[in-house]
Amino acid sequence: MRILITNDDGINAEGLKVLHEIAAEIAGPGGEVWTVAPAFEQSGVAHATSHAHPTMIVQYSDRVFAAEGSPADCVLAGLHDVMAGSPPDLVLSGVNRGNNSAENAVYSGTLGAAMEAALQGLPAIALSQYLGPHNFNADDRFEASRRHGVRVVRDLLDKGLWDDADYRLFYNVNFPPVPAAQVGGVKVTSQGFRRAGAHRVEPYTSPNGRKFLWIVGSSQQTETAPGTDAAANLQGFISVTPMRADFTAHEVVDDLRSRLE
Repeated sequence: MRILITNDDGINAEGLKVLHEIAAEIAGPGGEVWTVAPAFEQSGVAHATSHAHPTMIVQYSDRVFAAEGSPADCVLAGLHDVMAGSPPDLVLSGVNRGNNSAENAVYSGTLGAAMEAALQGLPAIALSQYLGPHNFNADDRFEASRRHGVRVVRDLLDKGLWDDADYRLFYNVNFPPVPAAQVGGVKVTSQGFRRAGAHRVEPYTSPNGRKFLWIVGSSQQTETAPGTDAAANLQGFISVTPMRADFTAHEVVDDLRSRLE
């Protein structure tokens, strides 16, 4: 198997090393793992692509490239330049430092990469490591994803639903904020919503008097509704959420049609 990996934390991120370990085991002895990751951190850029300027790409080592662009840019670079003519069998994105559950999924560059891969017609999985009081100061913050990542990816490849729809399925996997031995298993979930989770800005004044705004989120230890991703994660479970890039609210289309047409 040939696998393309990327992330949004950047080419030197610890989570990318964890993902390479996972991908190498999935690919097997005769497989290949190719890396195209952002040269610098790109957290929060969602599915952005660089339409207004070109993306510089540099080869670091054998099958390892860094691109000055977003995670979606990296997927495009991997498919249409680095691996042109011989596409991967699978695209993996992550392992993100921090969760991409609930509303975080909307902002996530990690998911943006998986979404782009799905739009390009390839199987794709985004993986993220939730952080909290039980693992934030651990020697290995990624222990849960490092220990359980291979099994989850293999199960999705072997038992998951994969389709050829225009907006094809991709998967959002979040590992809980607990040591690997305390992981309770896997829960298939929907995307949650933290009711106190809205982003905001905090103003700061620099020494030279200029005003800057920092984007700030709320507590990531807030549970979401039962059956959703963050709730499962905070209860010690790995969440697996099937997703599509189709933003249509299908459940209201017929009602809205009757009102407006």
